[in-house]
Amino acid sequence: MNIKKIVTLTFVVIVLLILAIFFLNGVLLTKLEENNQSRKEISKLVLMQENMNILVKDATTTTNKKELYDTKKEFHKYEKMFEELKNKLIIKDKDDFLDFFIKDIHKNSKILNHLALLSKSEKEIEKNFDNIYNLQLEQIELKNLFSENYPKENILRTNLEQDILKTKNIRLIKSFSDIKYYSKEVLFQYKEKEYLDTWIEKIESLSNSYENRKIKDYLEIVKIIGDYVIRLNILELNEKSLQKTIYEIVNRNKELNLKIEEEIESITSEFIANNFTFMIILLLITILIIIFLSIKVNKNVALSFNEVENKVQEGLSTIKNLNKEIEETQREVVFTMGAIGETRSKETGNHVKRVAEYSKLLALYVGLPKDEAEMLKQASPMHDIGKVAIPDAILNKPGRFDEKERKVMDTHAKLGFEMLKHSNRPLLKCAATVAYEHHEKWDGTGYPRKLKGEDIHIYGRITALADVFDALGSDRCYKKAWDDERIFNLFKEERGKHFDPKLIDIFFEHLDEFLKIRETFKDNL
Repeated sequence: MNIKKIVTLTFVVIVLLILAIFFLNGVLLTKLEENNQSRKEISKLVLMQENMNILVKDATTTTNKKELYDTKKEFHKYEKMFEELKNKLIIKDKDDFLDFFIKDIHKNSKILNHLALLSKSEKEIEKNFDNIYNLQLEQIELKNLFSENYPKENILRTNLEQDILKTKNIRLIKSFSDIKYYSKEVLFQYKEKEYLDTWIEKIESLSNSYENRKIKDYLEIVKIIGDYVIRLNILELNEKSLQKTIYEIVNRNKELNLKIEEEIESITSEFIANNFTFMIILLLITILIIIFLSIKVNKNVALSFNEVENKVQEGLSTIKNLNKEIEETQREVVFTMGAIGETRSKETGNHVKRVAEYSKLLALYVGLPKDEAEMLKQASPMHDIGKVAIPDAILNKPGRFDEKERKVMDTHAKLGFEMLKHSNRPLLKCAATVAYEHHEKWDGTGYPRKLKGEDIHIYGRITALADVFDALGSDRCYKKAWDDERIFNLFKEERGKHFDPKLIDIFFEHLDEFLKIRETFKDNL
């Protein structure tokens, strides 16, 4: 075969390979965008159901009709949004041309199965919400009626007692004492019909031995409020049973939501890795053919070295762009997972942004390289990812934890590490360290491993200071934000105790920069 035929054939092969690379690159980027959107929409479904779970709990604690109605209205809004997004994602999304090459992430069999379970549990939540709403509404109405009528009973009983005391009849006084006893038993302790019947019987007995028109009025009001109390007690028992069922569904949903997130991360990572490898192989084949052609034809071909070099650079540029896309996708997944952890504990997305910026600033001033400081910034939002496994009742408790609750809460550091430790990616390894060690203290009194001094990784020491500074200055469900003077005094007291002394010194030396970050990313009220 002469050189012209070799050149012609080689050029045809190169052109076909380049076209294949561009085509596959287009498919890859398009599917990355589609799957990134699918991932966001699945995350929205998970978040919507989390919000619906919270509203179910809110409904059980609502004390007036307006709040209950507002809760129902909000629940139905999420219910409608959930159904619309689910239909758009699963039912209305038909296969397109690109799906013949790479399937959509939400059409993966595992994800489809999890989404089906999520949809099923959403229906259960809807049904139970309606039941809890009706129970709670009836309770509110009965409590209002009780509150309206109880003062009448109290006034009538007091007036009747005064009349009986005036008689100085020991038998009547003792009979009335029994009535007072059973009024407390019915209204505030046992709330059972047996005690109500005894209370009424005592009043009727008194009526037979003592003529007083007030007794008849008192008996009527007792029957009314007694009926309210017994019905309320029945409703409360029914509600407790229903709450137990709901909490079981909610807990099951939490486990399911976590599985969905894990599957998405695993499928996305595998998808990117496989397609990246395939693209690299095609690019290497192209480069090898170009090199072969250059050696074969040398100076006898019209294709100059510069043109070959340009083709190589285009290929390398494609690789660089793909690497950048993969890194950005990984960072977005890390940040999103961190934000989910904070959302579960009712903290804002700006909390993780501020902690990230504080961490980077501390890392730079403590002497870490720029790329390592940037990596810590990207990883720090994952510091509390372990909280996704903490029950809501503990996570969002508006007050101090008891000893058992504190032990459960303290497990979030190790749980976060267990979630992330299996990855070999530098960013996720950094995030695992941050999650594991951000509650360790310089003097060795922290948790989970009671590390001391420089035995605590610098990532953990930095994130600890950044997290505490932002947490103290922010409102939480269990506390109000501290003022700056109180925070600064605490930091000075905890220098060498809770915090690395060197980091505390850096913090105060560059305090204006930290305050500027806080102002830039402040929460929207």
